[in-house]
Amino acid sequence: MKSLLIINAGSSSLKFAVFNLPLTQDSLSVYRGQIDGIGANITFVAKDVDGKVLLDTTIMAPEGSNLEAQHQLSLERLLAWIEEQHIELAAVGHRVLHGGKEYCAPVVVTPEVLKVLEGFIPLGPLHQPHNLRPIGVLAKKFPNLPQVACFDTAFHRTQPWEAQTYPIPRKFTEEGVIRWGFHGSSYDFISRQLEDVLGKEKANGGVVIAHIGNGGSMAATRERKCVATTMGFTALEGMMMGTRCGTIDASIVFHLMNHYKYTPEQVSDILYKESGLLGVSGGFSQDMRDLEASDKPEVKEALKLFYYRAAREIGSLAVAAGGLDAIVFTGGIGENSPVARKAITDYLTWTGLKLDPELNKIRGKAHCIEAADSKVAVAVIPTNEEWMIAHHTFTLLAL
Repeated sequence: MKSLLIINAGSSSLKFAVFNLPLTQDSLSVYRGQIDGIGANITFVAKDVDGKVLLDTTIMAPEGSNLEAQHQLSLERLLAWIEEQHIELAAVGHRVLHGGKEYCAPVVVTPEVLKVLEGFIPLGPLHQPHNLRPIGVLAKKFPNLPQVACFDTAFHRTQPWEAQTYPIPRKFTEEGVIRWGFHGSSYDFISRQLEDVLGKEKANGGVVIAHIGNGGSMAATRERKCVATTMGFTALEGMMMGTRCGTIDASIVFHLMNHYKYTPEQVSDILYKESGLLGVSGGFSQDMRDLEASDKPEVKEALKLFYYRAAREIGSLAVAAGGLDAIVFTGGIGENSPVARKAITDYLTWTGLKLDPELNKIRGKAHCIEAADSKVAVAVIPTNEEWMIAHHTFTLLAL
């Protein structure tokens, strides 16, 4: 039996999933796991379809090896493990941050395509190089193995001009300084579930999909197509997140550099790694489970700010969608925190939205959680980005 390998490579991690062919709408990954700590202490965990841990080990990198060498070592260890499971790969699908304006849909990677994607590194320097590295390694090791790139930006290319454009000199807009949007594979998956969960009328109406996790964003859809999203030129804009600040006054950057004498690199670390829930809670935690269990005043303030800003984003996206027929929660927090869902929607009762407290407690399946007399539908739909990438790979290659 042949299989698909799905890879989501980050700066210090490599997530993977394996799906057997043929792929169906109900297919579950037969294996999944993650290699963490690349650049530090590398760990490799693999699980089967039931969540049973099959491997939990450390990968020893040669002393003095650089980040690129450790990424390659991690990928080679993953490929060796797959071979040990007697898995025959038919193709590999990759999550890639940026497809630019050239790629608005998944694409089979050729040397020419890879060169174009490398040209987008300046648009996503923290993600794009790491997304592309496994593609290059696999192309050298298995030159005949088909590879497909699925782009975080692709789902958002249906945004109208005014939703993508910043009020800056036009020459920068023409050079790609626009609101690209990310988390596309998640939104792609959720948009395909909307009719089954909400019904056709609401699914095609004004819907705000809230992908809330350690990194979070939202997207407004109409006719199940993106009309606006919260993330912009980078994944820093929009919602307050676990360690990222979300939207702030750009002059704060100048203030940090001029008044505190921080370097651009230090400012980047502050805004990407030290802000959000972690920063506002005084360094307590970025993990919603820890935060919701704490009584510390700083933590309560961090959560209040998080919920408030999330609700404001929903209000803004409702304008872009031409109304608010439904809100869909997904992502680690969106799917698993009834507290967060209630706190966010409490700010939106003016729309006629009402939650059903008992339905809001249910976890683990796609379902509606609004009260019977609510004017706005509210749903929880677990996302499956790996299946979405597998679907595009399977379909594009006609496997």
